[in-house]
Amino acid sequence: MLMNLNFKGMQKQEKINSRRDFLKKLPVLAAGTATLAGCNSEALEAFFQQNFKTLTKVEKEEIIKNLEKKYFEKYGKKFKVSDKPATEGMLFGYALDLSRCIGCRKCVYACVEENNQSRDPQIHWIQVLQMEKTKGIDLAHANIHYNPDKVPEEGHFYMPVQCQQCRNPQCTTVCPTKATWQEEDGIVVVDYNWCIGCRYCMAACPYNARHFNWGEPYVPNEEINTDTHYLGNRPRPNGVVEKCTFCIQRVREGRYPACVEICPTGSRKFGNLLDPDSEIRYIIENKRVLVFKEELNTQPKFYYFFGV
Repeated sequence: MLMNLNFKGMQKQEKINSRRDFLKKLPVLAAGTATLAGCNSEALEAFFQQNFKTLTKVEKEEIIKNLEKKYFEKYGKKFKVSDKPATEGMLFGYALDLSRCIGCRKCVYACVEENNQSRDPQIHWIQVLQMEKTKGIDLAHANIHYNPDKVPEEGHFYMPVQCQQCRNPQCTTVCPTKATWQEEDGIVVVDYNWCIGCRYCMAACPYNARHFNWGEPYVPNEEINTDTHYLGNRPRPNGVVEKCTFCIQRVREGRYPACVEICPTGSRKFGNLLDPDSEIRYIIENKRVLVFKEELNTQPKFYYFFGV
């Protein structure tokens, strides 16, 4: 293992500034040579890959081509892996009407299907909290495991929670490998190839919105979504952290997130915060709006409101 390497003799060498520079020095070490000798060319190529933010257009095209080939071999289906960047003048925001949400969880399972979330072990990027109307928003008494015959239950209301896409995201500041960051359109993303599974970001997130793959993610072959984005819903390996990306593969193509489309009550709203004529701007400026855990100054771009 790398932690057991003897670095004697390397102290006088120049300071290591990147993972690539460090790895280039491994072959001079006996243990490092043994480690690399056990890797095939594909594994080595993935290991030496730079962070997605630093890749050139040509490098991205080559990586995406290899991923699509890999997914075809694994699933027997033709994949589209997009690397479409943020659009200038776009800052995505989300609003959710607590007076309309009935707790049906259709959003949860639409998100699972759209974003290739593991069915076993089960991972949900959206979690719906059931709360008592007499107590208001009371996390201490919230119930995530409610299971009545019909919803909504009398005397209760529902508060779905997912990544709040903060303007001041604490999760990105603690990542030791810079595998997670905020894009120009406000979406906080993860480069799964750089995530080392340390889960610092999970500890830093006050919304419990990041999820770790403890086991090999399982998605039935017939249910796999082949329309993906490199920074979003492409198949993930085990041992990485994943989260809601506002369905980056959809919204950057001018579509709504899957949870917005599926909501039977129209509780979910989505749009461009920089557009003064957008529905979400109207909601923020004219409705009773609240920000979850506002006192933490994470400045979410996810707004809860009461429409009636």
